[in-house]
Amino acid sequence: MSERRLAPRRVLWLAPWLALAAASAQAHTKSTTYSVWRVEGASVHLVFTVPMTESQRLATPGVTQPGNEALAAYIREHLAVSSDRGPCALVSAPKALSATVQFRRFEAQFRCPVATGLVLHDSAFFELVPSHVNLAQVELADGRFVEQLFTQSNQGIATTRGNEQMRDAGFLRYVQLGIMHIFTGVDHMSFLLGLVLISRRLRDLVYVVTGFTIGHSVTLALAVTGVIRPHAEYIDALVALTIAMIGAENVAVATHRPAFVALGVGATLGLMALFSLLGLGGLPPLLLLGAALFATNYLMLSGHLRDAARLRLVVTLVFGLIHGFGFAADLLELRLPSEQLFSILLGFNLGVEVGQLTLVFVLLGAVWLLVRGRLALPRPIVVDTLAAGLVALGVFWFVSRSYA
Repeated sequence: MSERRLAPRRVLWLAPWLALAAASAQAHTKSTTYSVWRVEGASVHLVFTVPMTESQRLATPGVTQPGNEALAAYIREHLAVSSDRGPCALVSAPKALSATVQFRRFEAQFRCPVATGLVLHDSAFFELVPSHVNLAQVELADGRFVEQLFTQSNQGIATTRGNEQMRDAGFLRYVQLGIMHIFTGVDHMSFLLGLVLISRRLRDLVYVVTGFTIGHSVTLALAVTGVIRPHAEYIDALVALTIAMIGAENVAVATHRPAFVALGVGATLGLMALFSLLGLGGLPPLLLLGAALFATNYLMLSGHLRDAARLRLVVTLVFGLIHGFGFAADLLELRLPSEQLFSILLGFNLGVEVGQLTLVFVLLGAVWLLVRGRLALPRPIVVDTLAAGLVALGVFWFVSRSYA
């Protein structure tokens, strides 16, 4: 495929993406909880931390968050410990602890018949989100800390395997987690779709992928050094805004009316800032005003430049920062030592890059096969339809997450 023409004039990849979007109205499918298990002989002390974005999945209709009693009952039902001689008794039922903003934390205590063959069990949230992951920190009897991952296919972790101590979740495991994060994150795939739609040359895609990589790398450095602690409650809404923006850029390019689109986006965000100032909305007014300024100027500039590929690097860099900060904020809640945090973030970010490059090249390969087989629709029809769909999806997610 030549660098001059990355996207052929005729493409057909509309139906699968629309079906994917329609099936995922609530998707930011990154779903994560955190647990700390302290093993002391036959006793196991548990601290379970749930982001509010997760606990709201358990709320009854018309209620934003479940009560402490309801959430404690759910934790009691889905977390347990067993030993060689059977289940361990829950001697201290889950009770709420103080937690930082946008997190809920509970502790519980288990007493086992014997101190051998201990297995930690976690089945929470997997029935609601199959891609859910629990990041577990286990303090063993000898004082060592290891990191483990509970997943849908791995809901039990043995603290001993034969005569060997349990193995830490290594670097490659977090690379795998990053790859799966791309393939289960509909909002991330939607953003990549918008970039592929607007990129007509291989060079353009190189720019946007580079911007995303730089954004993730900056996130890594800031998180490890502790310079910035991101506000996790704002991340999902800003991710949705970037999807709406890339869809709006496609619309602006197709209609040749960047000023109209840019002013429409800016006015909408400005109106939301005003509502927030009056106490309506979850995002701070200054954040919304900053987003309005950035979006308006970016759309105006990209719409008037003949070659906006280099400028597009900026928006993907911002997206990389925002998306990476979401995962960094979650890991910081575990208070891991900086050397462990660095390794985990590096592995996860590397997995994200591998996943997104794989997705982009699979899409391009599918387009090339469809064009060669003459099974394609005209590119303008597909681009216009998908761009409008991305705007609608991004706006829906942004508004719903802003006012959740």
